[in-house]
Amino acid sequence: MLTIAHLSDIHLGQVHLGDGGERARRRSERVMAYLDALPGPLDAVLVTGDLADHGLAEEYRQVAKVLSSRHPVLTCPGNHDRRSPYREVLLGEAPGEEPVNRLHRLPGADVLMLDSSIPKQDDGLLDDGTLDWLDAELASGRTQLPALVAFHHPPVELHLPYVDPIRQFGAVRLARVLRRHPRVAALFCGHAHTPAATTFAGLPLLVAPGVVSTVTLPCEGGRGISFDHPPMLALHVIDGDRRTTTHYRVVSPA
Repeated sequence: MLTIAHLSDIHLGQVHLGDGGERARRRSERVMAYLDALPGPLDAVLVTGDLADHGLAEEYRQVAKVLSSRHPVLTCPGNHDRRSPYREVLLGEAPGEEPVNRLHRLPGADVLMLDSSIPKQDDGLLDDGTLDWLDAELASGRTQLPALVAFHHPPVELHLPYVDPIRQFGAVRLARVLRRHPRVAALFCGHAHTPAATTFAGLPLLVAPGVVSTVTLPCEGGRGISFDHPPMLALHVIDGDRRTTTHYRVVSPA
């Protein structure tokens, strides 16, 4: 059995009412403190994109500090992230604009963190090279273990007018790859700034709440995004039958 924490859209560096980015930092620190204070271990913490608000090197230095944890922390870029400073600061690599895709081998599962960002755009796409990489990695190595696939942009509509026009497109191509690999147990994403659960390609698609803000449904009224809701996170439990159960937690922002 695996227990995975999942958060997204911390947007470090986001200025809110002239606070210099302190609100985003404090909220992220509270979420990480909650996870570090858990009496039991986590197999990993997934952070599915929009780590920095402007993709600046100084923001990624803050990201590295804030996301430091006793648990393994796995990340992927979002549309606010920038690949070159992300690589240099967070990964210690040379700058480069190719997608940032990573395979992480946990004791009980493979976690594939994919880059669905498109430089200088808000919508998302897994390019052909990323899909080829995903296909090859799922077919090789520890095929007897479950695989978890994560990216930033949801590949389906979530019925959120604020989010749906900038979701991940080209979803048919992704679905074809996933259907070739029955060991994939679940999909994880962010971008929507709301806890949500749906399906894609016959698999659970689990959307992390936003740490920095919450996007609301039309029935809730307002302007579609709230800075008053507290930060949240998800805890996913993957059992021996590769079934995923998700629990959401609210974290006090103060």
